[in-house]
Amino acid sequence: MQYRLIPKTNDMISPLGFGAMRLPSKNGHIDREEASRIIYHAIDNGVNFIDTAYLYGDSESFLGEILQGEYRDKVKICTKLPAINVRKYDDMERILDEQLNRLQTSSIDYYLIHAVDLKAINRLLKRDLIKFINKALDEGKIKHIGFSYHGPKEEFASVVDVYDWDIVMVQYNYFDENVQASVEGIEYAASKGMGVLVMEPLKGGILAGKMPEEAEKIFKNADPNKSTAAWALEWVLNNPNITCVLSGMNNIEQLDENIMVADKTTPLSLSFEEMETVELVKRVIRNSLKINCSTCGYCMPCPQGVNIPECLKIYNEKYLFNHKGLFNQSRIDYYQYVGGVMGAKGNAGLCNGCGKCLRKCPQKLDIIGELEKVKNEFEIPGSKYLLYFVEHVGFPLYGFFVRLLNR
Repeated sequence: MQYRLIPKTNDMISPLGFGAMRLPSKNGHIDREEASRIIYHAIDNGVNFIDTAYLYGDSESFLGEILQGEYRDKVKICTKLPAINVRKYDDMERILDEQLNRLQTSSIDYYLIHAVDLKAINRLLKRDLIKFINKALDEGKIKHIGFSYHGPKEEFASVVDVYDWDIVMVQYNYFDENVQASVEGIEYAASKGMGVLVMEPLKGGILAGKMPEEAEKIFKNADPNKSTAAWALEWVLNNPNITCVLSGMNNIEQLDENIMVADKTTPLSLSFEEMETVELVKRVIRNSLKINCSTCGYCMPCPQGVNIPECLKIYNEKYLFNHKGLFNQSRIDYYQYVGGVMGAKGNAGLCNGCGKCLRKCPQKLDIIGELEKVKNEFEIPGSKYLLYFVEHVGFPLYGFFVRLLNR
């Protein structure tokens, strides 16, 4: 594995980092056996940076259990202080001590202030954020400090200049190259010697796997053997200002492909023709995508039980893949995954407009308005009777019913 230098800290970091937000699960909990197998395989193959957060469920505790001895020595652990949970200075010290206990470590390698924009940073500064950072560094509870950015690109440089940060995490992919930090912001952070971590390199999976037919054709004509995920990761790692791409990998096959891509992609290694191919695909997706949602899940949980990311994802897929007909695949997916067919209801129609999701969205989406579009698209007159039928008669007959209507 090739490694990239963080000038501020002099650490050599693998260009592929393991994102521990969406670990393999079983029955609503981390599948400890499978997740351990994947993480150990990643470390054994050169991945030395693992990212988690206080808000990622049991992720910190799980990593604390499995990263012991030689495996702890081989990796840099990155976790985050949730800005949204800080009401007073003592909250910062309490949360950090809880994280050290969860991770079963005396010191956190990289500590980020989580999900901030300029307003959030200013609020924390009034609660003595700088005092907290300096104290944690002096006591050795954290080794390096940074922030994950979820604000507009116009404010990014101002947040960078608040403190002598070591590292920053931003959203960056070939579809979203100019949101949040933007290309210029990333260059500015790198010019200060900061490491630049990338979240959502595959835009929540939209840039991997199945794509609109025209986009698939463009990629296959350019290289029939390269996956859509490989194209997306290569594009990010081609930027010389990027230190590490964080990917949430749920199986060994994904992991091995990403390791291969990270190992071979050096800065500025993509040809003009390859960059042009990605640009053509980006135009196709832009013309198809209706809602610029990365399914990051920061808007959750919804007090009314709406599965916001899944609702928006299904709506996007309807237009990305041009699903047509009364009972098209997207409507089937909607009933199945958020309509109550296979678990709790999370449909868009449950939204009461409370707005608690709005301030948490990194994309600053009008989630209430977007959910209204989803409801109008999928919750057709009479749909509640269909869902009642499904719930009381059963999914097998529902499948037969749908296939019959789609003939």
